[in-house]
Amino acid sequence: MEEKYLICEDSIEGIFTGIYDAYALREGHEHIHIQVGEVDNYRLFADYLYIQPDPVKTDKVAGTLRRRLGEQAYLSICRAAASYNKEEKGDAIYRTVVDGITAGSGSRVMENLKNPYVAKTFELARYTANEAHYEMEFIRFQELEQGILYAVIGPKNGVIPFIMPHFADRLSIENFMIHDENHGLFGVHPAKKEWYLVSEPARFAKESLQCSQKEVKYRDLFTIFHKTIGIKERENKRLQRQMCPFRYQDYMMEFTQK
Repeated sequence: MEEKYLICEDSIEGIFTGIYDAYALREGHEHIHIQVGEVDNYRLFADYLYIQPDPVKTDKVAGTLRRRLGEQAYLSICRAAASYNKEEKGDAIYRTVVDGITAGSGSRVMENLKNPYVAKTFELARYTANEAHYEMEFIRFQELEQGILYAVIGPKNGVIPFIMPHFADRLSIENFMIHDENHGLFGVHPAKKEWYLVSEPARFAKESLQCSQKEVKYRDLFTIFHKTIGIKERENKRLQRQMCPFRYQDYMMEFTQK
């Protein structure tokens, strides 16, 4: 049978729509593949179908996954879908869903690590979860002139949907936003309301944002404190890199302020 590749957008909505359409073809699953992003090398004797994200199809797939596989497996699949690994995650997630729903693994699907696709989904989900955990530890907010708390991060994976609930719970009475500059995405939380995601405006420049006078004062004090308690003779860059990887330090004021 001719191989079919469903080309979808690099997003949870795109992948879930691809899964919906793959099942809707009713041609089995052995010869169907989900490719995230553009194809670099087209294969001979293969059919390529371009899939547009559909919110209705996405909701149906999400509902089915939650009902049939459970919340924990659903969360793992969402984390894998947020991975930066576009080459492997589409097929890995699709085959994991097939293993859980069609093959009958159900809520224990993520335990079936002998399946290489499930193992890959597990690996991608764990990497995203680890990075989200790091971001929650190392993120630095600063107060803007308007009184809004603003933070910038540069994660490899799309972790904003997984860290926003954490800060929305702890900063529920604050207006804050988290800017993922690598993915061009904002997580926005109005005080005492639900948070939401916004795409970065085309002409947005973070340099144009002005910090409040109080923020500048306390930022300088914190930077001085950080430098004062350090003992140069005991500086261990290797250990520092293990405890706080350098790519996070680029967004931490105690390392970026002179």
